[in-house]
Amino acid sequence: MEGKEKKNKGEKVFELVCPHCGARLWVDFSLKEIIQSEKGQKKKASFDELLLKEKKKAEEIGQKFDSTVELRQKKLEQAKQAFEKALSHLDELEQEIEEEKDKE
Repeated sequence: MEGKEKKNKGEKVFELVCPHCGARLWVDFSLKEIIQSEKGQKKKASFDELLLKEKKKAEEIGQKFDSTVELRQKKLEQAKQAFEKALSHLDELEQEIEEEKDKE
Protein backbone atom coordinates (compact mmCIF):
# COMPACT_ATOMS: atom_id res chain seq x y z
CA MET A 1 0.00 0.00 0.00
CA GLU A 2 1.20 3.45 -0.78
CA GLY A 3 1.31 5.92 2.05
CA LYS A 4 1.31 9.71 2.21
CA GLU A 5 1.64 11.74 5.35
CA LYS A 6 -0.48 14.84 5.95
CA LYS A 7 -0.43 17.25 8.83
CA ASN A 8 -3.83 18.56 9.87
CA LYS A 9 -3.96 20.74 13.01
CA GLY A 10 -0.94 19.09 14.55
CA GLU A 11 -2.19 15.54 13.86
CA LYS A 12 -0.42 12.98 11.79
CA VAL A 13 -2.76 11.47 9.23
CA PHE A 14 -1.59 8.86 6.76
CA GLU A 15 -3.34 8.23 3.47
CA LEU A 16 -3.04 4.62 2.31
CA VAL A 17 -3.96 3.46 -1.19
CA CYS A 18 -4.50 -0.22 -1.94
CA PRO A 19 -2.62 -1.17 -5.13
CA HIS A 20 -5.10 -3.96 -5.86
CA CYS A 21 -8.51 -2.29 -5.57
CA GLY A 22 -7.54 1.38 -5.34
CA ALA A 23 -9.34 1.94 -2.02
CA ARG A 24 -8.09 4.84 0.09
CA LEU A 25 -7.86 4.93 3.87
CA TRP A 26 -6.95 7.90 6.02
CA VAL A 27 -5.44 6.76 9.31
CA ASP A 28 -4.84 9.01 12.31
CA PHE A 29 -1.54 7.93 13.78
CA SER A 30 -2.15 9.36 17.23
CA LEU A 31 -5.65 7.86 17.58
CA LYS A 32 -4.64 4.69 15.71
CA GLU A 33 -7.97 4.72 13.91
CA ILE A 34 -9.24 5.01 10.40
CA ILE A 35 -10.83 8.41 10.15
CA GLN A 36 -12.01 8.21 6.55
CA SER A 37 -12.28 5.63 3.78
CA GLU A 38 -13.08 5.80 0.10
CA LYS A 39 -13.76 2.93 -2.30
CA GLY A 40 -11.51 2.62 -5.30
CA GLN A 41 -12.66 3.60 -8.76
CA LYS A 42 -13.59 0.67 -10.95
CA LYS A 43 -11.88 0.46 -14.29
CA LYS A 44 -14.40 1.22 -17.00
CA ALA A 45 -14.22 -1.25 -19.84
CA SER A 46 -14.52 -0.14 -23.42
CA PHE A 47 -17.54 -1.08 -25.51
CA ASP A 48 -15.42 -3.44 -27.61
CA GLU A 49 -14.15 -5.23 -24.51
CA LEU A 50 -17.69 -5.67 -23.24
CA LEU A 51 -18.86 -7.04 -26.60
CA LEU A 52 -15.95 -9.48 -26.69
CA LYS A 53 -16.69 -10.62 -23.14
CA GLU A 54 -20.38 -11.21 -23.94
CA LYS A 55 -19.51 -13.07 -27.15
CA LYS A 56 -17.16 -15.33 -25.21
CA LYS A 57 -19.87 -15.96 -22.61
CA ALA A 58 -22.37 -16.89 -25.34
CA GLU A 59 -19.88 -19.33 -26.88
CA GLU A 60 -19.27 -20.97 -23.50
CA ILE A 61 -23.01 -21.35 -22.95
CA GLY A 62 -23.34 -22.94 -26.40
CA GLN A 63 -20.54 -25.38 -25.61
CA LYS A 64 -22.13 -26.29 -22.27
CA PHE A 65 -25.47 -26.86 -23.98
CA ASP A 66 -23.89 -29.09 -26.63
CA SER A 67 -22.07 -31.16 -24.02
CA THR A 68 -25.28 -31.49 -22.00
CA VAL A 69 -27.17 -32.74 -25.06
CA GLU A 70 -24.39 -35.20 -25.85
CA LEU A 71 -24.33 -36.50 -22.27
CA ARG A 72 -28.11 -36.93 -22.28
CA GLN A 73 -27.94 -38.89 -25.55
CA LYS A 74 -25.28 -41.18 -24.08
CA LYS A 75 -27.38 -41.80 -20.98
CA LEU A 76 -30.44 -42.51 -23.13
CA GLU A 77 -28.45 -45.01 -25.21
CA GLN A 78 -27.18 -46.71 -22.05
CA ALA A 79 -30.73 -46.92 -20.69
CA LYS A 80 -31.96 -48.46 -23.99
CA GLN A 81 -29.17 -51.05 -23.89
CA ALA A 82 -29.97 -51.93 -20.28
CA PHE A 83 -33.66 -52.26 -21.13
CA GLU A 84 -32.97 -54.49 -24.14
CA LYS A 85 -30.64 -56.64 -22.03
CA ALA A 86 -33.35 -56.99 -19.38
CA LEU A 87 -35.93 -57.94 -22.05
CA SER A 88 -33.64 -60.54 -23.59
CA HIS A 89 -32.97 -61.97 -20.14
CA LEU A 90 -36.73 -62.14 -19.54
CA ASP A 91 -37.21 -63.97 -22.86
CA GLU A 92 -34.52 -66.46 -21.86
CA LEU A 93 -36.24 -67.07 -18.52
CA GLU A 94 -39.59 -67.64 -20.23
CA GLN A 95 -37.97 -70.16 -22.60
CA GLU A 96 -36.39 -72.00 -19.67
CA ILE A 97 -39.75 -72.14 -17.87
CA GLU A 98 -41.46 -73.54 -21.01
CA GLU A 99 -38.72 -76.12 -21.46
CA GLU A 100 -39.12 -77.24 -17.84
CA LYS A 101 -42.90 -77.55 -18.29
CA ASP A 102 -42.39 -79.59 -21.46
CA LYS A 103 -40.05 -81.96 -19.62
CA GLU A 104 -42.62 -82.62 -16.92
